[in-house]
Amino acid sequence: MAEMPGDSWSGRLAWFIGSGFGCGLSPLAPGSVGSLAAVIILYLLSFLMPGIPGGWERTVILAAMSVAGLAVGVWATGRMSTPENPDPGSATWDEFVGMWLTCLLIPFHSPVWLAMAFLVFRALDVLKPWPCRRLERLPAGWGIMLDDVGAGLWGMLIMLLLLGFYAIGLPSLAGLVTG
Repeated sequence: MAEMPGDSWSGRLAWFIGSGFGCGLSPLAPGSVGSLAAVIILYLLSFLMPGIPGGWERTVILAAMSVAGLAVGVWATGRMSTPENPDPGSATWDEFVGMWLTCLLIPFHSPVWLAMAFLVFRALDVLKPWPCRRLERLPAGWGIMLDDVGAGLWGMLIMLLLLGFYAIGLPSLAGLVTG
C-alpha cells in the first residue's frame, strides 16, 4: 500500500482521490472494490437524475465526469506514484474512470446492465487488450490512468454490442436483461 504523500493538504487530497476515496485500502482486490464503488455511484446517480434515464443528456454528464475524472486522476495518482512503485495497488481512481467509460452508453439505472459492465470491465482491466498494456508503461499518473481508460473504451464497445444484441432480441439475452 502506498504511503500518504507528506503532510500537505494537497498531498492528502491527492491520496484520498487517487485511492478512490479509500477503496484502495481494501486488503482484497482493491481494483474490484474501486470498480464496484464506481458502479454504486452510477446507480445512485440514476435516482438523482430521474428525468434523464438514458437520453443524450445522461451520456454528456457521464462523459464530462469521465473527462474530469481523468484530469483529476492523472494529478492524484501521479502524486501516489514513485520510481520504486510506479502503479501502487492503492491507486484505484483509474477504476472509477474506466467503469464510467464502460457504462457510458448503457442504461445505468438497470442493475443487470451495471453488473454485466462490471464483469466486462474487470476482465478487460486484468487482460489488458491492445493498447492498454502499452499505455500502462507511460510515466506516473498517465500510465496509471490511461490503461484503464483504454479498458473502459473497449468495455464501452462490448457493452454497446451487447445492447445492440438485446435491442434486436437476441434470444440468449432476451430473457436475461431487463432494460
